[in-house]
Amino acid sequence: MARGNQREKAREKNMKEQAGKKKGNQLSGTEFARAKEDTAAIMRAKQAAADAKKAEKK
Repeated sequence: MARGNQREKAREKNMKEQAGKKKGNQLSGTEFARAKEDTAAIMRAKQAAADAKKAEKK
Protein backbone atom coordinates (compact mmCIF):
# COMPACT_ATOMS: atom_id res chain seq x y z
CA MET A 1 0.00 0.00 0.00
CA ALA A 2 2.91 2.33 0.65
CA ARG A 3 3.86 2.33 -3.01
CA GLY A 4 0.49 3.75 -4.04
CA ASN A 5 0.87 6.54 -1.51
CA GLN A 6 4.37 7.20 -2.80
CA ARG A 7 3.00 7.58 -6.34
CA GLU A 8 0.34 10.00 -5.13
CA LYS A 9 2.92 12.09 -3.27
CA ALA A 10 5.15 12.17 -6.34
CA ARG A 11 2.20 13.23 -8.51
CA GLU A 12 1.28 16.00 -6.08
CA LYS A 13 4.87 17.23 -5.99
CA ASN A 14 5.09 17.22 -9.79
CA MET A 15 1.79 19.09 -10.17
CA LYS A 16 3.00 21.70 -7.69
CA GLU A 17 6.25 22.17 -9.63
CA GLN A 18 4.43 22.45 -12.95
CA ALA A 19 2.04 25.05 -11.54
CA GLY A 20 4.96 27.06 -10.20
CA LYS A 21 6.73 27.30 -13.54
CA LYS A 22 6.04 30.42 -15.51
CA LYS A 23 4.55 29.75 -18.90
CA GLY A 24 4.56 31.78 -22.08
CA ASN A 25 6.69 34.66 -23.20
CA GLN A 26 9.06 35.99 -20.57
CA LEU A 27 10.50 38.82 -22.65
CA SER A 28 9.53 42.46 -22.32
CA GLY A 29 8.03 44.25 -25.30
CA THR A 30 11.29 45.74 -26.56
CA GLU A 31 13.23 42.51 -26.02
CA PHE A 32 10.57 40.56 -27.89
CA ALA A 33 10.60 43.05 -30.78
CA ARG A 34 14.40 42.90 -30.97
CA ALA A 35 14.38 39.09 -30.95
CA LYS A 36 11.72 39.08 -33.65
CA GLU A 37 13.77 41.45 -35.83
CA ASP A 38 16.91 39.36 -35.34
CA THR A 39 15.07 36.23 -36.40
CA ALA A 40 13.58 38.00 -39.40
CA ALA A 41 17.04 39.22 -40.47
CA ILE A 42 18.42 35.70 -40.27
CA MET A 43 15.53 34.35 -42.34
CA ARG A 44 15.96 37.11 -44.95
CA ALA A 45 19.67 36.22 -45.24
CA LYS A 46 18.84 32.54 -45.67
CA GLN A 47 16.25 33.36 -48.32
CA ALA A 48 18.70 35.59 -50.19
CA ALA A 49 21.30 32.82 -50.13
CA ALA A 50 18.75 30.30 -51.41
CA ASP A 51 17.68 32.68 -54.20
CA ALA A 52 21.31 33.26 -55.19
CA LYS A 53 21.96 29.52 -55.26
CA LYS A 54 18.83 28.98 -57.37
CA ALA A 55 19.85 31.72 -59.81
CA GLU A 56 23.33 30.26 -60.05
CA LYS A 57 21.98 26.86 -61.12
CA LYS A 58 19.96 28.30 -64.01
